[in-house]
Amino acid sequence: MSDEINLVRIKRMFAEAGKQIRQEHENLSHLDSIGGDGDHGTAMLLAFEKIDEAVQANDAKAMNMWLKDAGWSVLEVGGGASTALLGTFIAGMGDAEMGEECGCKSMAESFHAGLRALGKQTKAKPGDKTMMDALVPAIVAFGAGAAAACTAARAMEMAAEAARKGAESTTEMVARFGRAKFLGDKTLGSPDAGATSIALVFRGFSIGLKEVKEA
Repeated sequence: MSDEINLVRIKRMFAEAGKQIRQEHENLSHLDSIGGDGDHGTAMLLAFEKIDEAVQANDAKAMNMWLKDAGWSVLEVGGGASTALLGTFIAGMGDAEMGEECGCKSMAESFHAGLRALGKQTKAKPGDKTMMDALVPAIVAFGAGAAAACTAARAMEMAAEAARKGAESTTEMVARFGRAKFLGDKTLGSPDAGATSIALVFRGFSIGLKEVKEA
Protein backbone atom coordinates (compact mmCIF):
# COMPACT_ATOMS: atom_id res chain seq x y z
CA MET A 1 0.00 0.00 0.00
CA SER A 2 1.21 3.52 -0.81
CA ASP A 3 2.72 5.54 2.02
CA GLU A 4 0.90 8.63 0.76
CA ILE A 5 -1.46 10.29 3.24
CA ASN A 6 -4.96 11.02 1.95
CA LEU A 7 -8.22 12.27 3.46
CA VAL A 8 -9.11 8.79 4.75
CA ARG A 9 -5.85 8.62 6.68
CA ILE A 10 -6.18 12.17 8.01
CA LYS A 11 -9.65 11.35 9.30
CA ARG A 12 -8.42 8.13 10.89
CA MET A 13 -5.63 10.04 12.63
CA PHE A 14 -8.06 12.47 14.19
CA ALA A 15 -10.57 9.75 15.05
CA GLU A 16 -7.91 7.86 17.00
CA ALA A 17 -6.76 11.08 18.67
CA GLY A 18 -10.32 11.58 19.83
CA LYS A 19 -10.38 8.10 21.34
CA GLN A 20 -7.26 8.89 23.35
CA ILE A 21 -8.80 12.11 24.67
CA ARG A 22 -12.03 10.37 25.64
CA GLN A 23 -10.13 7.69 27.54
CA GLU A 24 -8.07 10.22 29.49
CA HIS A 25 -10.33 13.25 29.83
CA GLU A 26 -10.87 12.79 33.58
CA ASN A 27 -7.13 12.73 34.19
CA LEU A 28 -6.70 15.81 31.98
CA SER A 29 -9.22 17.71 34.09
CA HIS A 30 -7.48 16.53 37.27
CA LEU A 31 -4.14 17.83 35.99
CA ASP A 32 -5.78 21.12 35.05
CA SER A 33 -7.30 21.47 38.52
CA ILE A 34 -3.82 21.79 40.01
CA GLY A 35 -3.20 25.17 38.42
CA GLY A 36 -6.28 25.98 36.37
CA ASP A 37 -10.04 25.70 36.25
CA GLY A 38 -10.13 21.91 36.12
CA ASP A 39 -12.12 21.86 32.89
CA HIS A 40 -9.44 21.01 30.36
CA GLY A 41 -10.61 17.45 29.86
CA THR A 42 -14.19 18.59 29.27
CA ALA A 43 -13.05 21.26 26.82
CA MET A 44 -11.01 18.75 24.87
CA LEU A 45 -13.96 16.36 24.77
CA LEU A 46 -16.12 19.09 23.26
CA ALA A 47 -13.39 19.90 20.74
CA PHE A 48 -13.11 16.32 19.58
CA GLU A 49 -16.86 15.96 19.37
CA LYS A 50 -16.68 18.66 16.70
CA ILE A 51 -13.76 16.95 15.02
CA ASP A 52 -15.62 13.62 15.08
CA GLU A 53 -18.51 15.27 13.25
CA ALA A 54 -16.04 16.33 10.56
CA VAL A 55 -14.56 12.82 10.51
CA GLN A 56 -17.98 11.25 10.00
CA ALA A 57 -19.06 13.69 7.30
CA ASN A 58 -19.27 12.06 3.88
CA ASP A 59 -17.41 14.66 1.87
CA ALA A 60 -14.66 14.74 -0.71
CA LYS A 61 -12.83 17.87 0.37
CA ALA A 62 -9.15 18.45 -0.25
CA MET A 63 -7.18 17.63 2.89
CA ASN A 64 -6.16 21.21 3.56
CA MET A 65 -9.77 22.37 3.32
CA TRP A 66 -10.89 19.58 5.65
CA LEU A 67 -8.25 20.64 8.17
CA LYS A 68 -9.34 24.27 7.95
CA ASP A 69 -12.98 23.36 8.48
CA ALA A 70 -12.17 21.00 11.37
CA GLY A 71 -10.03 23.65 13.02
CA TRP A 72 -12.70 26.31 12.68
CA SER A 73 -15.29 23.96 14.16
CA VAL A 74 -13.06 23.60 17.24
CA LEU A 75 -12.70 27.37 17.49
CA GLU A 76 -16.49 27.60 17.73
CA VAL A 77 -16.50 25.44 20.86
CA GLY A 78 -15.22 28.09 23.24
CA GLY A 79 -13.88 26.64 26.47
CA GLY A 80 -10.87 28.87 26.90
CA ALA A 81 -7.32 28.93 25.62
CA SER A 82 -6.90 25.18 25.10
CA THR A 83 -9.57 24.79 22.43
CA ALA A 84 -8.67 28.12 20.85
CA LEU A 85 -5.06 27.04 20.44
CA LEU A 86 -5.95 23.54 19.27
CA GLY A 87 -8.37 24.92 16.70
CA THR A 88 -5.81 27.45 15.51
CA PHE A 89 -3.20 24.74 15.08
CA ILE A 90 -5.49 22.41 13.12
CA ALA A 91 -6.82 25.19 10.89
CA GLY A 92 -3.25 26.41 10.39
CA MET A 93 -2.23 22.96 9.17
CA GLY A 94 -4.58 23.59 6.28
CA ASP A 95 -2.48 26.54 5.12
CA ALA A 96 -0.07 24.06 3.54
CA GLU A 97 -0.66 22.76 0.03
CA MET A 98 -1.39 19.05 0.29
CA GLY A 99 -3.47 18.01 -2.72
CA GLU A 100 -5.51 14.80 -2.66
CA GLU A 101 -2.51 12.89 -1.32
CA CYS A 102 0.69 14.01 0.31
CA GLY A 103 3.95 12.44 1.33
CA CYS A 104 5.75 12.58 4.62
CA LYS A 105 7.52 15.86 3.78
CA SER A 106 4.26 17.57 2.87
CA MET A 107 2.75 16.40 6.15
CA ALA A 108 5.73 17.87 7.96
CA GLU A 109 5.13 21.16 6.16
CA SER A 110 1.50 21.04 7.27
CA PHE A 111 2.54 20.61 10.90
CA HIS A 112 4.92 23.55 10.60
CA ALA A 113 2.15 25.65 9.07
CA GLY A 114 0.01 24.88 12.09
CA LEU A 115 2.85 25.87 14.40
CA ARG A 116 3.30 29.17 12.56
CA ALA A 117 -0.40 29.90 12.98
CA LEU A 118 -0.08 29.19 16.70
CA GLY A 119 2.87 31.56 16.93
CA LYS A 120 0.53 34.41 16.00
CA GLN A 121 -1.72 33.58 18.96
CA THR A 122 0.65 32.75 21.78
CA LYS A 123 4.16 33.65 22.87
CA ALA A 124 4.55 30.38 24.75
CA LYS A 125 7.56 28.27 23.88
CA PRO A 126 9.10 25.02 25.12
CA GLY A 127 10.05 25.41 28.76
CA ASP A 128 6.98 27.45 29.70
CA LYS A 129 4.92 24.42 30.82
CA THR A 130 2.29 24.57 28.09
CA MET A 131 1.14 22.47 25.14
CA MET A 132 4.18 23.76 23.26
CA ASP A 133 6.42 21.50 25.34
CA ALA A 134 4.87 18.51 23.60
CA LEU A 135 3.86 20.04 20.28
CA VAL A 136 7.20 21.52 19.22
CA PRO A 137 9.24 18.36 19.90
CA ALA A 138 6.61 16.29 18.07
CA ILE A 139 6.78 18.48 14.98
CA VAL A 140 10.58 18.56 15.04
CA ALA A 141 10.69 14.76 15.36
CA PHE A 142 8.23 14.24 12.51
CA GLY A 143 10.27 16.61 10.34
CA ALA A 144 13.44 14.70 11.16
CA GLY A 145 11.73 11.47 10.16
CA ALA A 146 10.58 13.00 6.89
CA ALA A 147 14.07 14.31 6.14
CA ALA A 148 15.47 10.83 6.78
CA ALA A 149 12.99 9.36 4.26
CA CYS A 150 11.07 7.47 6.95
CA THR A 151 7.56 6.28 6.22
CA ALA A 152 4.78 8.51 7.52
CA ALA A 153 3.88 5.85 10.07
CA ARG A 154 7.43 5.69 11.39
CA ALA A 155 7.80 9.48 11.45
CA MET A 156 4.56 9.69 13.43
CA GLU A 157 5.85 7.11 15.90
CA MET A 158 8.85 9.37 16.41
CA ALA A 159 6.58 12.38 16.84
CA ALA A 160 4.38 10.58 19.37
CA GLU A 161 7.39 9.54 21.43
CA ALA A 162 8.82 13.06 21.36
CA ALA A 163 5.46 14.48 22.45
CA ARG A 164 5.25 11.96 25.29
CA LYS A 165 8.70 12.88 26.56
CA GLY A 166 7.94 16.57 26.16
CA ALA A 167 4.77 16.27 28.21
CA GLU A 168 6.56 14.31 30.92
CA SER A 169 9.29 16.95 31.09
CA THR A 170 6.75 19.57 32.17
CA THR A 171 6.56 17.84 35.57
CA GLU A 172 9.77 19.62 36.50
CA MET A 173 8.73 23.00 35.10
CA VAL A 174 7.17 26.08 36.67
CA ALA A 175 4.17 27.40 34.74
CA ARG A 176 4.63 30.75 33.00
CA PHE A 177 1.25 31.11 31.29
CA GLY A 178 -2.41 31.10 32.28
CA ARG A 179 -3.73 31.08 35.83
CA ALA A 180 -1.06 28.58 36.84
CA LYS A 181 1.70 31.19 36.45
CA PHE A 182 0.51 32.86 39.66
CA LEU A 183 1.14 29.68 41.64
CA GLY A 184 4.88 29.64 41.01
CA ASP A 185 6.68 26.61 42.44
CA LYS A 186 3.37 25.03 43.43
CA THR A 187 3.05 23.94 39.79
CA LEU A 188 6.12 21.73 40.14
CA GLY A 189 5.57 17.99 40.40
CA SER A 190 2.74 17.44 37.93
CA PRO A 191 2.69 17.46 34.12
CA ASP A 192 0.90 20.19 32.21
CA ALA A 193 -2.61 19.27 31.07
CA GLY A 194 -2.22 20.91 27.67
CA ALA A 195 1.06 19.18 26.94
CA THR A 196 -0.44 15.88 28.07
CA SER A 197 -3.35 16.41 25.68
CA ILE A 198 -1.00 16.98 22.77
CA ALA A 199 0.91 13.82 23.64
CA LEU A 200 -2.39 11.92 23.55
CA VAL A 201 -3.30 13.49 20.21
CA PHE A 202 -0.02 12.41 18.63
CA ARG A 203 -0.37 8.95 20.12
CA GLY A 204 -3.72 8.78 18.36
CA PHE A 205 -2.20 10.08 15.13
CA SER A 206 0.39 7.31 15.28
CA ILE A 207 -2.21 4.61 15.94
CA GLY A 208 -4.37 5.93 13.11
CA LEU A 209 -1.59 5.79 10.55
CA LYS A 210 -0.54 2.32 11.63
CA GLU A 211 -4.03 0.91 11.41
CA VAL A 212 -4.70 2.36 7.98
CA LYS A 213 -1.34 1.22 6.72
CA GLU A 214 -1.86 -2.34 7.89
CA ALA A 215 -5.52 -2.62 6.85
